[in-house]
Amino acid sequence: ISLGLVGSEMCIRDRYYTVPPESEAVLQRFGRYTETVKPGLHFKLPFGIDEATIVPVRRMMKLEFGFSSPNYTNPYQRGEEPEKERDMVTGDLNAAEVEWVVQYSIADPVRYLFHVRNPGETLRDIGESAMCEVLGDRTIDEVLTTGRLEIEMAALERLSQINEQLKFGIRIEQIQLKDIYPPRPVQASFDDVTRAKQ
Repeated sequence: ISLGLVGSEMCIRDRYYTVPPESEAVLQRFGRYTETVKPGLHFKLPFGIDEATIVPVRRMMKLEFGFSSPNYTNPYQRGEEPEKERDMVTGDLNAAEVEWVVQYSIADPVRYLFHVRNPGETLRDIGESAMCEVLGDRTIDEVLTTGRLEIEMAALERLSQINEQLKFGIRIEQIQLKDIYPPRPVQASFDDVTRAKQ
């Protein structure tokens, strides 16, 4: 009798699901998209007939490149090798270590889930590519001193263009440069040159 009760509770739990206020749910029946559901308590067919995937459409998310914050909740927020992500080459063939953040939100949950296989990983890849491209057009002096705002705007524009071409349901909100510095082994020499110029 107790096993029957547990089974019926599981069946009831499997029929209802809750969508949090900052999210929407994409409902699939036998794997085929049927509808997008707003926040609240909803009914679905049990036993794997209906499947609801909750997507946080009203939450600002971020990707961190070259560093990682503790206690992150977005599985794509941190790269596998942050130390390698920060190594960049400028247009005048100098090395720089760059840390930056891409802030984004999910604009279309259906496109986000079904248009690109791994949207989080894809956004990481194109974010790194866009920053490499922008820094490759600048000199080391621009990168380290006066060009921060221009670099952020150019990287945002380039990343938005690629995002528009891929159409995978993401809205790029902002790119922020966190830290830019010369490679650690030569940082003392860069500081000496800067002091001499001043």
